[in-house]
Amino acid sequence: MKTIAAPKLVAIVAAIMEGGGSSAAEASTIAERLVDSNLVGHDSHGVVRVGKYLEWAREGWLKPNAAPSIVFDSDALAIIDGNRGFGQVVGEFATKFGVAKAAKTGIAMIGLRNCGHLGRLGDWAEIAAAAGQVSLHFLNTSGAMRVAPFGGSDRRLSTNPLAVGVPLAGTDPAILDITTSTVAEGKLMIALNKGEQVPEGWIVDKHGRPTIEPKDFYDGGALLTIGAHKGSGLSIITDLLAGAITTGRSSDPDDDVLRNNMLSIFIAPAVYDPSGAVLAEARRFVDFVKASPPVRPGEPVLAPGDVERRNRAARLASGVQIDDKTWSDLLAAAASVGIDEGKVSAIASG
Repeated sequence: MKTIAAPKLVAIVAAIMEGGGSSAAEASTIAERLVDSNLVGHDSHGVVRVGKYLEWAREGWLKPNAAPSIVFDSDALAIIDGNRGFGQVVGEFATKFGVAKAAKTGIAMIGLRNCGHLGRLGDWAEIAAAAGQVSLHFLNTSGAMRVAPFGGSDRRLSTNPLAVGVPLAGTDPAILDITTSTVAEGKLMIALNKGEQVPEGWIVDKHGRPTIEPKDFYDGGALLTIGAHKGSGLSIITDLLAGAITTGRSSDPDDDVLRNNMLSIFIAPAVYDPSGAVLAEARRFVDFVKASPPVRPGEPVLAPGDVERRNRAARLASGVQIDDKTWSDLLAAAASVGIDEGKVSAIASG
């Protein structure tokens, strides 16, 4: 393991992404969001993605500096084409566009299609919550089927994550950020990098047989959904909302491009509740739930988002741990854009 202070890790990733063709501003945004995913404990959406991003850009799946375009717009609805731009930039644009609409109308829906990897979905719920808005986000990857439906044995669904954010009066928001598969695919990548096995029930091999070896997934196996048939149903609905309803694509074996599609709904309570009673009631309820006597002393009930905030505070103080394989991959990514190991090490230790 290598431990690096978050600002230095941001600087390393930004230099690599700029070397890969992104503008300085885009590279910085990508780096900050990837490293923040590491900070909150979602390493599967963190710097482990850098090499893949460069690979996808070389293959034309990702387009550095591509600006999104608005293809439909009304008072409460918009459809945005990401033009395969980086999701960290395009997702922020779409989220702020939706927040601005909802602030006027009380509610807005944004369909984002044809976008590069949108990273940690909770990012967008956090932006909306900071503006005092509730938000719901449903995402699929039309060209990356990795999940078997309940009762099936091969890949038919993407990991299909969803996020919901609810602001609370006077305190941090409740942010639920989950995938409808047992885990995000990136967690298998992390396990593979560390030479670790994964828990039973996460994946099956290419024959549909249960396995705990992450390599079996990359050899043609599949992830499973959470909650058996319930998670499978939720995954199917998420794929429909993110894909078909946005005018994008639901999971499709004929789509040879890895593209994200996302449906986002924004609700602005301040429009219909200027007194703030809605967010106060939300705070009362969450406080009531968290006050349940813990089963294990010293392990209180947590609200969605508490773990991520706790992780962020700890890792900002102590640094981000990067496993040896991920560090090696970062060095290889840097070398592929003309940045040698000495320069990377100088940034990390400077």
